Amino acid sequence: MGLAFAFEIRAQIGAALDGGTGRNGRRRIVPITGGSVSGPRLSGRVLPGGADYELVRADGNSAVEAHYALEAEDGTPIYIRNTGLFVAAGEVIARLDAGEDVPPSDYYFRSAPVFDAPDGPHGWLSDRLFVAECRFTAAEVTIRVFEVT
Repeated sequence: MGLAFAFEIRAQIGAALDGGTGRNGRRRIVPITGGSVSGPRLSGRVLPGGADYELVRADGNSAVEAHYALEAEDGTPIYIRNTGLFVAAGEVIARLDAGEDVPPSDYYFRSAPVFDAPDGPHGWLSDRLFVAECRFTAAEVTIRVFEVT
């Protein structure tokens, strides 16, 4: 078993809507406003209208679940559900929240995207497992997607 780089998603994000603290933690909804997809296996764009539903735990770290769509270069729409985990020290989280560009080596941000693509040239996305390494800035999330081989 191994990993093969498939493509990179650069999802532009808007300001988070903070839902306050509830029983399970603090809920934040981060709108996905657009972006790009590029790589050896897929190219296209991120469609606006999705969101990342973040649950900030009591320790400050987050469970994330994003729902959004891509449009491949040929116009094919592809749905994504991407779940992940963001773990960092409190001071790193404060730097990110302040809009500072923090190197990804200072935090752990990984995800497991699941794709729902129609039959045809992009159907392979629905028939594979993927993992991703992610990077966060105030303006975008970069998701480097790897196919589990």
